[in-house]
Amino acid sequence: MLIELYVTIKMGIKTYEPKDAFSSIAMGLGNVFLGFGSKALVLLVFFWVYDSFKLIEIPITWWSFTILFFADDFAYYWFHRVSHECRLFWASHVVHHSSKHYNLSTALRQTWSGGFYTFIFWLWLPLLGFHPAMIMLQMSISLLYQFWIHTEAINKMPKWFEAIFNTPSHHRVHHGSNPIYLDRNHAGILIIWDKMFGTFQPELENEKVNYGLVKNINTFNPIKIAFIEWVYMFKDAFSGKKSLKDRWLYLIKPPGWKHDGSGKISDELREEWLKTNTKQ
Repeated sequence: MLIELYVTIKMGIKTYEPKDAFSSIAMGLGNVFLGFGSKALVLLVFFWVYDSFKLIEIPITWWSFTILFFADDFAYYWFHRVSHECRLFWASHVVHHSSKHYNLSTALRQTWSGGFYTFIFWLWLPLLGFHPAMIMLQMSISLLYQFWIHTEAINKMPKWFEAIFNTPSHHRVHHGSNPIYLDRNHAGILIIWDKMFGTFQPELENEKVNYGLVKNINTFNPIKIAFIEWVYMFKDAFSGKKSLKDRWLYLIKPPGWKHDGSGKISDELREEWLKTNTKQ
């Protein structure tokens, strides 16, 4: 982070704001502390599935780690995509997008609640027969890879690298609140999944990335950052006069959805942007 700060200052890019950076670091420390509990839970569930229901026993060897690399990254893509398309998962993932700055400290801005339930996207791996220790190791490798891409100090990687892997340019798009960038580039390590499933968006030279949320929370308080979207979601779901169906939909519909049609989800905002900019 100190090296990045030095490089970006030399480049004339203001990427760090002290209060924001300290908030991100606090979120990261909280994530590590709570991770002792969440990872213990995940390991217990993984071992339960592995010991009780595994289809085959996959040996721990080089070829199984190669297969697991792709399987884990595929699971991460769908976890990440659903975390943007379902408000119940967005309530924990929004933490990572709550900074209006983009630097290595932003990578540390992690959820305090997601680790206790988002692991369900990986349950099929111990069911197939991958050992839980292998899975946890690969999940950690993926998380470590994603640290370095949270920077503006690197513009573009070589074309072949940009074509296959997640990069700072691809991930800057993911953190953008511009309509054209919303809910794009959900990759972990490999960008190929976004290209396969229609969620890829390159960084545009004429569209500077605006970081943060469509409606920013404007707070540096770690407690609020961690839980404010949970409060908003439950308030939307359980207050006022609504049908049981609408209350349920507030939990599973994308962020921005409103039962009375007054809200707009990211797909609608993107369509409006494309219509306006196509005409121009």
